[in-house]
Amino acid sequence: MQTDSRNCRRWRRIAQHTAFSALVAVAALLAAVPADAGMYRWVDGNGRVHYSDTLPPYYQQSGATEMSKQGNVIKRTQSEAERRAEAERKVEQRRIQEEQQQKAQLDRALVETYTTEAEIDLARDRALENYKLMIRGAEIRSGAVDANLADLRARIANVQQSGRKVGPGLQEQFDQAVRESEELKRTIQKNQDAMVQVREKYAADKARFRELTGK
Repeated sequence: MQTDSRNCRRWRRIAQHTAFSALVAVAALLAAVPADAGMYRWVDGNGRVHYSDTLPPYYQQSGATEMSKQGNVIKRTQSEAERRAEAERKVEQRRIQEEQQQKAQLDRALVETYTTEAEIDLARDRALENYKLMIRGAEIRSGAVDANLADLRARIANVQQSGRKVGPGLQEQFDQAVRESEELKRTIQKNQDAMVQVREKYAADKARFRELTGK
């Protein structure tokens, strides 16, 4: 009976030691996990909700929610579309900032260049004068070309009325005169359009100058 009693006590000590070792192992595992370690929550294509301490690569593109052990949301991982939209938003913000900076620079240049609206009008007239000179030169040349065209048309008509064929030399002169006349007309129209733009530009400058200076 004494032997059985000793065996019982020995097996009891072994069991206690084993239980204690297991508790130590569990405690060590728990200590190895960071206290703030979280998990991810995502929904698959079938609508099922999943939880894991790692996020599958696919959901790194579609986005997921990172949660704490207590179930609180730590942060939300943006989807690829959301990241792209965020990048586009930042690009747009930079564009707006650059436009604002450019406008501020133009405003400074405006008030530093002119002291009165009359000075703006004077600068406008000087800019218009260059275009006026180009238009005048083109109009003078156009008048000479038109006179030459009239003469060439008359010569060609006489040849055709006599039943003869228009020679290549005469036809080439006529074609060249036509091309030059059309080019001169384009030059005149181009400079007239430029004058309109100059007037609009200086009118806007004058209005902005008035806003900035209160004059």
